[in-house]
Amino acid sequence: MNDVTRHVLVLPDRDAAEEVATELTDLFGLAEEPQLVRDALAGEDDAEDAQWLVVVEDPGARLDPKALDTLVAEHDGWLESP
Repeated sequence: MNDVTRHVLVLPDRDAAEEVATELTDLFGLAEEPQLVRDALAGEDDAEDAQWLVVVEDPGARLDPKALDTLVAEHDGWLESP
């Protein structure tokens, strides 16, 4: 059985997402780079109206969701509930 937890962090823009991805790698020594995904808001055609997701694969569920939430909150984002 594959025991991998996936954390999804939602950020307001690409710059914030890239910064959080770098911080995650530095702080938690991630084996894999977090994945950045553009998430257009429903019903919005304007490219500016998009959130960015940072997807973190967490084998063994070793990352603390509270620590992730605190980090992303510093960048005006939040951790999605599983």
